[in-house]
Amino acid sequence: MSGRPPGAKSVDQLLAEARSRITRVTPAEAARRVADGAVLVDIRPQSQREAEGEVPGALVVERNHLEWRFDPESDARVPQATGYDVDVVVLCQEGYTSSLAADALRSLGLATASDVIGGHRAWVADGLPTTAGSVG
Repeated sequence: MSGRPPGAKSVDQLLAEARSRITRVTPAEAARRVADGAVLVDIRPQSQREAEGEVPGALVVERNHLEWRFDPESDARVPQATGYDVDVVVLCQEGYTSSLAADALRSLGLATASDVIGGHRAWVADGLPTTAGSVG
């Protein structure tokens, strides 16, 4: 089959729609929110965290578990999922997957869910705290 099926969207369209529904923050804004009590959630796979480093204090919840861990009514929720008003900032490698993930959390009712523009790489570039990864 050639061409996109009727009603199907491109990944760029999905990303643009997700970003239209969330508030994105810079790494510095994310760090300020975390200092004020927000939960920074690193959704990157273990291999990326090992290679690129981690943000100290970030809660690691890989992407495929995120909705179950942050739905306040889920039996699999993390202790930080205290209600629909929890302030969650999602971090991925470069700020793409985190936009889709933050929008999924917004769909669950976490209205303030946001993501970090530029992801972990922007966090590191801005000189914010991180552990060293295995790549230099």
